[in-house]
Amino acid sequence: MSHPHPELSTPPPLPKGGLRVIPLGGLGEVGRNMTVFEYDGRLLIVDCGVLFPEDHQPGVDLILPDFGPIRDRLDDVEALVLTHGHEDHIGATPYLLRERQDIPLVGSELTLALLDSKLREHRLRNTVHHKVKEGQRLILGPFELEFVAVNHSIPDALAIVIRTGTATVLHTGDFKMDQLPLDGRITDLRAFARVGEEGVDLFLTDSTNAETPGFTPAEKSITPVVDQVFRDSKQRIIVACFASHVHRVQQVLDAAVANNRKVAYVGRSMVRNMGIARDLGYLTVPGGTLVDAKELADLPPERQVLISTGSQGEPMSALSRIAQRSHNFVHIEEGDTVLLASSLIPGNENAVYRVINGLARWGANVVHKGNAHVHVSGHASAGELLYCYNIVQPRNVLPVHGEIRHMLANAELARATGVENVVVAEDGVVVDLVDGVATITGKVDVGLVFVDGTSVGDITEADLKDRRILGEEGFISAIVVVDSVSGKVSAGPEIHARGFAEDDAVFDAVKQPIIDAVNAALAEGNTDAYQLQQTIRRVVGRWVSGAHRRRPMIIPVVVEA
Repeated sequence: MSHPHPELSTPPPLPKGGLRVIPLGGLGEVGRNMTVFEYDGRLLIVDCGVLFPEDHQPGVDLILPDFGPIRDRLDDVEALVLTHGHEDHIGATPYLLRERQDIPLVGSELTLALLDSKLREHRLRNTVHHKVKEGQRLILGPFELEFVAVNHSIPDALAIVIRTGTATVLHTGDFKMDQLPLDGRITDLRAFARVGEEGVDLFLTDSTNAETPGFTPAEKSITPVVDQVFRDSKQRIIVACFASHVHRVQQVLDAAVANNRKVAYVGRSMVRNMGIARDLGYLTVPGGTLVDAKELADLPPERQVLISTGSQGEPMSALSRIAQRSHNFVHIEEGDTVLLASSLIPGNENAVYRVINGLARWGANVVHKGNAHVHVSGHASAGELLYCYNIVQPRNVLPVHGEIRHMLANAELARATGVENVVVAEDGVVVDLVDGVATITGKVDVGLVFVDGTSVGDITEADLKDRRILGEEGFISAIVVVDSVSGKVSAGPEIHARGFAEDDAVFDAVKQPIIDAVNAALAEGNTDAYQLQQTIRRVVGRWVSGAHRRRPMIIPVVVEA
């Protein structure tokens, strides 16, 4: 298994009183967040999320953290603490619970409610929950936890203070410092300062926007733009956003009411999540505003609003099917307005622009981040991070949640405020906090765990390479029959190809070289079928590379008669 730090070896035993931090995901990538803390022989896990596949990972549904380093120590896990309800922080939880179902789950009311629906889908019903809120403290084995309110693009997010007998850790989770949040719940900087006065030995900080100068704009800053879109639209409005973005949906509902429109949700996750948010009081739905999507079609277009999933161009999402005109009851008409009220996650650009072009082709007016101020980030920018470093004044900093460039930028911000010890690690790199100093002490082997249908972890990078070759270059099969008595080729080669834009007659040129090579191998006494197959593969590979500049998958078959 490859690792970005081959110079590191297995970490030594943790000294008594030391705190070990083992990131299993989320450091070096935006997603798959999972961090393990070890103290006095016990483990505490913070977050357990998924990463969504990119174009070079065909057929993959989800990517999980690698549980391998703790698989034989699951009985030592005190709890899994969830900072908030986004998929990149809770989505892998059911897969962890398959390995030990009674791991206690700790999180806020909304976070656990969103997780509950996911656990039911996986038929995990006998799970242990600890519902917490800001200001509350909880003791789990040798870990004392305190929960601090933070503002993010989903309600009920929490930062976590982890106290052990020898150290205090502050983990921000995902956060920003919106001073005018829609729900009035701001990041509790007073608590950050109080914990800082007590002394923070290790500060784990969200790095996502560390390269962005200044402060992240307030959620309310996009309200005038949304209102303007509603006022200008003469026909139906379709809004696409993340299925967990309660604040954005609230803004759309408010604009719909102000413009005498009815609203319907499209997409299973949107319907489920907004139902949970409404039932728990995080989403206010004015009476008579919400209708079933099929009922909405009976209203005139100027009174219709659809809130849909698919803002990232996911192939099977509601918005993608609408763009392809394959949705079973929503069809784009000339003059409709589509509002993409979300960020553009790196790696999704092609998929998103494909959807935008598809919608525009049918006459829709598409409003998106590229042409209007319709989204603000949920993560703290550089100015906010500097502010936090100055009020917390940590002894050690470990940037988390981001690609390597984000974490390096975050590290520079920490150093600029006077933090002397900043440790930049990646997934699998072990950081020990001993006698108040954080240092890298080794690595554990971690990789990407692919979910492919019902298969978990069975798909390897080699399998994905084969899929990419099949998708990009096609394949060629060559069947040869060998006479076991004469020791020569008696029939074939019969050659077939798929995804190779040539007439089958083109393979006539390579048939005799295949026969000659196989007969030569047989004459030398090489009768092993695998070795003969490799001979065929080499001949076909050299020919197709030289004649056609292609590298298809080659499938040789040797039949003994």
